[in-house]
Amino acid sequence: MTDGGAAQIDVAADHAEPVTGARHPGRDDPAPDFFLEGTGGRSYRLSDKRGEPVVVVFYPADNSPVCIQQLRSYSEDLNSFERLGAEVWCCSPQDVATHEQFAAAHSLRVPLLADTDKSVGRAYNILGPLGFYRRSVFVVDPVGIVRFARRSLSSLTYVPAADLLAAVRDALG
Repeated sequence: MTDGGAAQIDVAADHAEPVTGARHPGRDDPAPDFFLEGTGGRSYRLSDKRGEPVVVVFYPADNSPVCIQQLRSYSEDLNSFERLGAEVWCCSPQDVATHEQFAAAHSLRVPLLADTDKSVGRAYNILGPLGFYRRSVFVVDPVGIVRFARRSLSSLTYVPAADLLAAVRDALG
């Protein structure tokens, strides 16, 4: 606990599992395409972003403490992602209306996508044993190949924005 009584959240990836060929998609696998509705009255199709890197973030639920901290962090660093030509899309199973409220309450600048039937979560193999999202992140390069993949085992940690920016730089060569 900090002096203010808030829980400290470990953002290190030490409780995360690096994804290799054993779990698909993993590094060097084609990223499964998807189409989802999201905040801002927009829809998002991964294949529409060919030519640009995309960071696809899966988070368990709107308004949970770790999710708030994670998405605020990515929002704060959004300009750095944009300078690299990358977009950051955040997906969870809640509906768009819930996402809009969550984004407004926490001044989130990243788009929140609604995977209400969890089909995208299944395609990316990020559902836990009870069907809940595992906190996971994938960096998809401009040709649609996964260049970085991480699935959290505990969902209590997340990949820091600085590490994702480095992964985007690597994906760009």
